Amino acid sequence: MSSRIILVVLGGIKMTDRTIVALDAMGGDNAPKEMIKGAVQALEKTDAVQVLLVGKEDVIRAELAQYTYDKARIEIVNATEVIETAEPPVNAIRRKKDSSIVVGMKLVKEGQADAFVSAGSSGAVLVGGQVIVGRIKGVERPPLAPLIPTEKGVSLLVDCGANVDARPSHLVQFAKMGSIYMEHVVGIKNPKVGIVNIGAEEEKGNALVKETFPLLKGEKNINFIGSVEAREIPHGQADVIVCEAFAGNIILKLFEGVGSVLISEIKKGMMGSLRSKIGALLVKPALKKALKSFDSSEYGGAPLLGLNGLVVKTHGSSTAKEICNTIIQCVTFKEQKINEKIKESIQPE
Repeated sequence: MSSRIILVVLGGIKMTDRTIVALDAMGGDNAPKEMIKGAVQALEKTDAVQVLLVGKEDVIRAELAQYTYDKARIEIVNATEVIETAEPPVNAIRRKKDSSIVVGMKLVKEGQADAFVSAGSSGAVLVGGQVIVGRIKGVERPPLAPLIPTEKGVSLLVDCGANVDARPSHLVQFAKMGSIYMEHVVGIKNPKVGIVNIGAEEEKGNALVKETFPLLKGEKNINFIGSVEAREIPHGQADVIVCEAFAGNIILKLFEGVGSVLISEIKKGMMGSLRSKIGALLVKPALKKALKSFDSSEYGGAPLLGLNGLVVKTHGSSTAKEICNTIIQCVTFKEQKINEKIKESIQPE
């Protein structure tokens, strides 16, 4: 990998004035086509971003040739290896030093990129985030925190996949970091925090929930509203939904699966007869708007909160739209100084 000089003036704007996003061009089911397409779309939507496409240079260059874009704002960073989904993540990070994930994360660690985005191996992204980028001092466990659509807008599900065996102190930090993210990235003032439980009563739940509940209740810097049952999550009862990763991942996957089935069934029902097709034409604009709000790709990826730099994991099946929205999401994260705010909130003992 060649060294780069980042302080270059482009049209009166320093590259450092832009958010520099390292994108794993080789990760995900639709790489590199959708990754590169999403990067180009992001450049078209905002002038505030610079993209480093990380991966096999010849493959990336051939795909980029199909597009017209600002060549001063996309750079290729060669990485000769790819970490596959089935590979043991710890071994893969250690052995494949020239993989797109490792090279991309090193760019963040070295300060040559503000963020790293990947649709590749979840395990490798989680391991690499902690081992290469590193945790903010005082953060015990970085959680994955995706935005999920609700009746009232969106909620942050934290944790959805990083920490299966979490402790009460971890969940308290999840609540603090999630509150900072929702207030400063999404714009929800004093966001409501709830812990996932099997009932509304304080005495309900497993040992982890019972131990965590009073700790959250005693936190002065978060707006804790108590327990949130799964059926209330789609209604937007809480802005920040706190849980360990086992429950969080089940909630997320069920959410996505039910949403996909409902959309499919609605479309099927509307195409069932001539009468329903006529009705579909009449309701199409309103229905399209409603269904768009429940499209997870509209909200970008899941940041791994609490690291020394921003790492964002997107779906393995990500298309250009999700990649584009995730890149733009990184701009807001940097502009709102989320890591600095987390450092202030999570003080070492």
